[in-house]
Amino acid sequence: MENTVKITAAEVNKLRQATGAGMMDCKKALVEAGGDFDKAIDVLRKKGQKVAEKRADRDSSEGAAVAKINADNTSGVAIVLGCETDFVGKNETFVALANELADIALNHDTKEAFLAADFGGMTVAEKLVEQTGVIGEKLDITAFEKLDAPYVGQYVHINKIAALVGLSAKVDNVETLVKDVAMQVASMGASSLSYKDFDPAFIASETEARIAVIEKDNIELGRLGKTLKNVPSYISMAQLTPEVIAEAEETAKAELKAEGKPEQIWDRILPGKMERFISDNTTLDQEQCLLDQKFIKDEKQTVADYVATYGDVAVTSFKRATVG
Repeated sequence: MENTVKITAAEVNKLRQATGAGMMDCKKALVEAGGDFDKAIDVLRKKGQKVAEKRADRDSSEGAAVAKINADNTSGVAIVLGCETDFVGKNETFVALANELADIALNHDTKEAFLAADFGGMTVAEKLVEQTGVIGEKLDITAFEKLDAPYVGQYVHINKIAALVGLSAKVDNVETLVKDVAMQVASMGASSLSYKDFDPAFIASETEARIAVIEKDNIELGRLGKTLKNVPSYISMAQLTPEVIAEAEETAKAELKAEGKPEQIWDRILPGKMERFISDNTTLDQEQCLLDQKFIKDEKQTVADYVATYGDVAVTSFKRATVG
């Protein structure tokens, strides 16, 4: 008569705690391993490898975004643990795994080093394979962002967007400042800190594309007898050279003269006209430059204006990791 391996509930629970696998999977693995704990882990890992191979071509566009900051707020990491379905991505155990992984990621500068790091006797990459077998969906680190600065803060929006912000210094009420700016990053999705970071070729390409869209819209608006949209000459402060600004001022003065406005009041009217000119011709900056965006909590000021209220501090960098 064939010997049957007797597995206790305590052994099953120990394996569950170590791997996150279900009760039946753990019991089967222990039986297959003859009761040997380490061999049972290997059984689950091999199962994970088989499932991972079958699901290698699946799309892991769902998942959980998390962020971690070190104890002295000088370093932060944002990662996305990707999976196949939103149902799994919202699962508490899955989110807990994402947070465990982020704790490890905080100590590494690159995704490659992070994946090679230790996770309970296996590498992070091996843990992902193991958990693919446990969960039954393809798991992957779909985003890895690291940020170092004199002061780093973070904001996570319902585990779908994780944002990091670096500041030049720690100031009074810095926690509020850095959270507000991180919320801005998460909400508005800037691509750069300032227009100074834009590549000239990118600005030229964007200018051409945006003007083409407006001109196409104007054809339809004209056909309907509606007011045409303004076709800007520029879309970024990077294009507004001193010569361009001077020419715009002369044009504004000529308009005031044509309107019959007394020259002695031009100085009161001209700043508003120039402000509108700059606003109309920096749409790219307002959309993609963090510091030039309207502040989400008060659209009467820019993010740069808001940061300035905290004194001698500047936003030096930011990162954003999103699900999907």
